[in-house]
Amino acid sequence: MSPTYVIGHVNPDTDSIASAMGYAWLLRERDGGEYIAARAGPTNPQTSWVLKQLGLEAPLLLTDASPVFESVTRRLDTVLPGNPLREAWAITNRTGGVAPVVNEDGTPKGLITGSSLFNLFAELVGPHPRRQEMSISEILDLPCEQACDGSVPRFTASTRIRDMLNRILREEHNEFLIVDDAGQYLGVTRQRDVLNPPRLRLILVDHNEPNQAVGALDEAELIEILDHHRLGNPSTHMPIKFSVDVVGSTSTLVTERIEEAGLSAPPALAGLLLAGMLSDTLILSSPTTTERDHRAAERLGRWAFVRNSPLHGETIQSYGKKVVEAGAGLSTRDPQDIVSTDLKLYEAGGFNFAIAQAEVTSLLQLKDYLEPLRDALRVLQERRGVDFAMLMVTDVVSGSSRLIFSQEPPVLSGLPYPKQPDGTRLAEGVVSRKKQLLPTVLGLLES
Repeated sequence: MSPTYVIGHVNPDTDSIASAMGYAWLLRERDGGEYIAARAGPTNPQTSWVLKQLGLEAPLLLTDASPVFESVTRRLDTVLPGNPLREAWAITNRTGGVAPVVNEDGTPKGLITGSSLFNLFAELVGPHPRRQEMSISEILDLPCEQACDGSVPRFTASTRIRDMLNRILREEHNEFLIVDDAGQYLGVTRQRDVLNPPRLRLILVDHNEPNQAVGALDEAELIEILDHHRLGNPSTHMPIKFSVDVVGSTSTLVTERIEEAGLSAPPALAGLLLAGMLSDTLILSSPTTTERDHRAAERLGRWAFVRNSPLHGETIQSYGKKVVEAGAGLSTRDPQDIVSTDLKLYEAGGFNFAIAQAEVTSLLQLKDYLEPLRDALRVLQERRGVDFAMLMVTDVVSGSSRLIFSQEPPVLSGLPYPKQPDGTRLAEGVVSRKKQLLPTVLGLLES
């Protein structure tokens, strides 16, 4: 069975990374399969800080689900160009008629195939009757490079197959050489395998909308979705497991499943799941927080704060404060990074739009960075091709937000957040993009 990748949304936040790593761990422990945690983009400053504190590595970076040549590559045995052809003959008997010829420096010279062997015989015999009496033993003593087809196409293992399909369909060769980024031999693939590559098996966590998912999702085999956001799920060819629940974080859902399995997460992983939950719920103070989140936090704290753990001596409040502060602030970050790190794309009422969120410990920080952030939003709007972009700057201490637009559409003039002299809107008591801001915006766009 090929591996299954557990992956969160693009521009991953701490909950997205934590739930992917936590759920992959649970599935391995409970079901025994090969489940690999992945991420659809770089980790943000908060997540990087949490991983470093816990001594954990970031999950595998997977930005595109389209099959690559590596997925259809077989690392066949090789021969050197100067070795006798009888060595290649032995390999072809084991590989179905193919023997890769690889130079001493690791770069491929070509392939020996049935076709290249026939061409060698034709060249040796030609119109000369005497040569027809050459023995097979004599031919097998010749160097492999004489029977090598050096015109065999080469593809890099990390290249997407779909990007090369037109070339492949025009090729007369049935076998292709696969190399790494440095041109070193990795293996061989056949045309029939390239035209029917295995689909990447994916489990989505912390999102269910295609425009927030890893690229080329339609080319993957979607196995399951575990989420806590509004529905916007992709269509599937077959029924899948689909769970969307009303809690403050996907880390909560993963924690509940760990408990249901009769397991307890290792201290570092429990600390990561707790960080994901405390980040998404603003230390259990966000309107999205439920009683289930409180129970899950207590359970994770029991697993994470044990002796000899990286978090020994912490409490939920002390740890939560450090987690939130690790992701807060504008002064040390580039404006383009601020507007794109925690970004989500939406579509409603004929509008395509983006809402980013950044956390600060005081909204007073905003005045020094307002114009650079507006400029960054305009660049974001153009680059993403959306009708407008918005940045929600949330004060995690006072529990309020300021809204900055790249270009506020007239339809949003009815937002119940008063305009400020600097052109921003003040959203008192609004800290949740998902539960407070987005429903209000959608209501106006779809009215």
